[in-house]
Formats: sequence, structure tokens, C-alpha cells
Amino acid sequence: MKREVIKTDKAPKAIGPYEQALKLDGWVFTSGQIPLDPQTGAMVEGGIGAQTRQVLENLRVVLEAAGTSMSRVVKTTVYMTNLGDFQKMNEIYGEYFPQDKPVRSTVGVASLPRGASVEIDVIAQA
Repeated sequence: MKREVIKTDKAPKAIGPYEQALKLDGWVFTSGQIPLDPQTGAMVEGGIGAQTRQVLENLRVVLEAAGTSMSRVVKTTVYMTNLGDFQKMNEIYGEYFPQDKPVRSTVGVASLPRGASVEIDVIAQA
């Protein structure tokens, strides 16, 4: 079993003792991404739409660093602090998965790191 750590400067650095992603036996498992700007490390402004877009962009570049893409994602988990924002999150999310949609779980949570409104992690084929 070959395990490869995936890191890229194009996504935010891990804010704890974890990796951005691991590649294992033909699969890529990402850590959850929150809406941090990879250049500044600051939370993006602009509400759930802007935050969802930043999270998905962060995931996109992590997947690219692993040699795969959003089109190869098979499972996502979305964590949201306000499920009232579901429709707007879903609208932005749909832009990133126009075809071959992955399966998904969406979970309402009390809070997320650094006050984020949304966090997403993915599993993709390498």
C-alpha cells in the first residue's frame, strides 16, 4: 500500500497536525477545506456564496496537485453552520460538478474552525 502526502502552496496551509490530502491505492482523500485565501491565510468575505467558491477552489488545486480533478470526485461531505444557506451553497457547488455528480452528505454543525460558514472534504479517484 503506497501512501503519498499531497501538498500545494496554491491552497491554504494546514492549520493543524494534518495534511492537505493523501493519495492511497488510486484514491485521493482531502482534509476539509474552509474558505481561507491561500495567499493571505485570511477568511474570505462575501457570505456563503463567496465562501463556498473559495472552499471549492481550494479543493480543486489540492486535487490538481494530486494529479486528479473535480470531475473524478466520487464523494463529498459538506459541513454548514447555517442550513438556511443551503440553496446558495448548492448553487455554487453545482457549478463545480455540472456532470458526473458525486454522492454527498450535508451536515449542519454548531461551528467550524475560524468562524467559517462552510467546510467541504472530498474523496476522488486518482
